[in-house]
Amino acid sequence: MIVLKTARELKVMKEACRISAGALQIAGKAVEPGITTAELDKLAEDYILSQGAKPNFKNYHGYPATACISINNEVIHGIPSRNRKLKQGDIVSIDLGAEFEGYHGDNAATFACGDISPEAKRLMDITEQSLYKGIAAAVSGGRIGDISNAVQSFVEANGLSVVRKFVGHGIGTALHEAPEVPNFGPAGRGIRLMPGMTLAIEPMVNAGGSDVKILPDGWTVLTKDGSLSAHFEHTIVITSDGPKIMTLCEV
Repeated sequence: MIVLKTARELKVMKEACRISAGALQIAGKAVEPGITTAELDKLAEDYILSQGAKPNFKNYHGYPATACISINNEVIHGIPSRNRKLKQGDIVSIDLGAEFEGYHGDNAATFACGDISPEAKRLMDITEQSLYKGIAAAVSGGRIGDISNAVQSFVEANGLSVVRKFVGHGIGTALHEAPEVPNFGPAGRGIRLMPGMTLAIEPMVNAGGSDVKILPDGWTVLTKDGSLSAHFEHTIVITSDGPKIMTLCEV
């Protein structure tokens, strides 16, 4: 069931999104050679807790950390570790969220660890641009497929591929709500977009093929061909005046 949020609900949810965005920004600024992924995770968790919120990924279906931190050919759901240090040239995808007074925020971005290759920079830039193409298509009266097609067509026009096994989602009093928001598919299909809908749009883009595999840990998703992957995400709300990004914060 798709739940349209009231103005009161959106006010609380925007705070959850602000906290989510602040945590992502803090962790992203700390990406540098030598830091461990566990240290990045702690920075994010400490900020979320300091704002009176809870990390909504932690213990979700048994996930053990605040953030998913995925490096290079890891697509999503990389588990932070005290034994894993970032290296010069890595690209680091951080995905996290916060729950505040029963409402959720969710966001992600890919960060450069020092100087990165032109291929990696291009992948990151196109993935981020595809997110904003998808957001721009999230117009009241349109369809979910408009978002999906905007992402896919932009990514594939640039010679990259979108992951199909994992998709974006609705969000609100649960971290994952209806509807699913794929990053592929034809425009003009799917449910109609209406004011009050809150969505997490999250392109996952591979430099090579779209196929992925899951490690034995049951969480970490890698590109099947070993190519680099990037991930960007915002939580948005559909309004009569167009889509509004909720996961924005300056800390």
